[in-house]
Amino acid sequence: MVVDDDAEIRSLLGRYLREQGFRVSVAANRREFDALFAERNPDLLVLDVLLPDGSGLDICRVMRSQRQQVPIILLTALKEDVDRIIGLEIGADDYMSKPFNPRELTARIKAVLRRSNGDKPAEEEISTFEFAGFVVEPRLRRVLGPSDSAVDLTGAEFDLLKVFLERAGKLLSRDQLLDLTQGRDRDPLDRSIDVLMSRLRKKLGDCEQRPLFKTVRNGGYQLTVPVKRIAAEP
Repeated sequence: MVVDDDAEIRSLLGRYLREQGFRVSVAANRREFDALFAERNPDLLVLDVLLPDGSGLDICRVMRSQRQQVPIILLTALKEDVDRIIGLEIGADDYMSKPFNPRELTARIKAVLRRSNGDKPAEEEISTFEFAGFVVEPRLRRVLGPSDSAVDLTGAEFDLLKVFLERAGKLLSRDQLLDLTQGRDRDPLDRSIDVLMSRLRKKLGDCEQRPLFKTVRNGGYQLTVPVKRIAAEP
């Protein structure tokens, strides 16, 4: 579903995405989105931040508070860094700045859908990761904490955690993490990985008394606790 108040963008994206094999719904504002969402149950949202009757950030925030995990790609005005950071903090999976190339947006959509659907070879090989009392099940995209309570991660947070689990103990730069999780190069001003790391650490209870990750200045991030890998049954 594409939600944008610009009729030209809606028409362009709707036509282009249909040509790429997607089923597409479009909405011009939040009212139309609310009416269509329950009816269409979309697999992914392309959501403009600025809408005439509300904010795309508010829609994202409400959906995540209701534990709606449908992937969200935000469309933000050029250089609106604050919107991007807030969007990632409240649970968006990716973002693009306007103006944008429809071909690049389509590539982003496909990448986010692959991640959210677990369409990766490693998930066929490993049934469970265990670390620091946590149990991660890649096929179910589920994380259980030390007390067996579910840890509620967004799609982007889960993908980031899985990258660390697959490369336990390895120092990973921000560029590597962005490429492995989102399939794109990092803009020098891109803070998305830092935002995701902060959220992931908070949700996993990473702190000075119970450290899980190490931050290496000018180097990146490293998962420092042992990881047990349990292979899937053939």
